[in-house]
Amino acid sequence: MEAILRAASVYGFLLLIFRVFGKRSLAQITTFDFVLLLIVAETTQQALLSDDFSVTNSMILVATLFVVDAGLSQLKARWPWFDRAAENVPLIVVKDGKPLFDRMRKCGIDIEDVLTAARERQGLDRLEQIKYAVLEKNGGISIVPR
Repeated sequence: MEAILRAASVYGFLLLIFRVFGKRSLAQITTFDFVLLLIVAETTQQALLSDDFSVTNSMILVATLFVVDAGLSQLKARWPWFDRAAENVPLIVVKDGKPLFDRMRKCGIDIEDVLTAARERQGLDRLEQIKYAVLEKNGGISIVPR
């Protein structure tokens, strides 16, 4: 039972940390983000397993993490306010070619991130060509050209 409580509490803590510190999809993480993710994984492993490195305990922990994740998915589907609280909502970061710096700063993105998305998705190379740039729930940036 201790392993299950440990797994559920670590899952909740990680969910909170990733919610507070922004959203980036795996395709957008930097080398530093990747290294940080590896360190978090190692640290989390120590917290989850404690002194019990048995296969049974590992299976219980993995199952608990998946059950907690499925439970949260059900809560998000049932209550939209919970989904917004847990996952964020899409956020406009450029409007009519003008960057909304306060929003960008809060989300941890910069103009170069927006321009990269504009080039890759729409072939645009200037902010003036963008009607809207939207930071999506998954961390990707959608571009609506003028």
